[in-house]
Amino acid sequence: MTVMTAQELPPLSGKVALVTGASRGIGYGVAEALVARGDRVCITGRGEEALKEAVEKLGADRVIGVAGKAHDEAHQALAVERTMEAFGRVDHLINNAGTNPVFGPMAEMDLNVARKVFETNVISALGFAQQTWKAWQKDNGGAIVNIASVAGIAPSPFIGAYGMSKAAMVNLTLQLAHEFAPRVRVNAIAPAVVKTKFAQALYEGREAEAAAAYPLGRLGVPEDIGGAAAFLTSDQSDWITGQTLVVDGGIFLNAGVG
Repeated sequence: MTVMTAQELPPLSGKVALVTGASRGIGYGVAEALVARGDRVCITGRGEEALKEAVEKLGADRVIGVAGKAHDEAHQALAVERTMEAFGRVDHLINNAGTNPVFGPMAEMDLNVARKVFETNVISALGFAQQTWKAWQKDNGGAIVNIASVAGIAPSPFIGAYGMSKAAMVNLTLQLAHEFAPRVRVNAIAPAVVKTKFAQALYEGREAEAAAAYPLGRLGVPEDIGGAAAFLTSDQSDWITGQTLVVDGGIFLNAGVG
């Protein structure tokens, strides 16, 4: 993780973002990219200590952290309230918080586990979107980026509940993009395997083998998704809404015939 000094920080952009699940991994990569362009950012996460550490690394003069569980409505409201108190606005929401506690066939899946996955991955994203819409975006505009997955647009053996939830995230993106237009643009990013603790089981001990399947020759890193999120919350994407940007190192190219 990069630590920026005060001298290295860019001028303030005037924009503010809320990034969920951002104490590490993809969420941290997104927050880092937004801070690097001058945004002020609120990050959320479950672990108080990990969140504090992330805030310090990102720059406590421009970043705040609000600890809590993503699916908790009180936490959603508090995160938006603290963002408004600290920065006076919340232009961008990046819904990154997610879970994948089960690995196995769909036929044997505990339905309560499936419910937990949807609650954390999908319902929480809707809840945060409702909160930012009411607090700022309805009257002032902005952008929402939902972190989906390639597992949501293709079969995902043994992580079926996760894949189903990410497919729902793609559809949630469409629904919100239609309803929130023209004030707020809503898009999604669908990463393939990104090197994070969350996805470690998919490549640990066999990274070279896993990376060999990708035409670009490597797995993703959080900075790849951070760059995509920065683009989708910038003026350069001002005529883009309702889209899912696949960021996959070319892995889908291997799905062709022959």
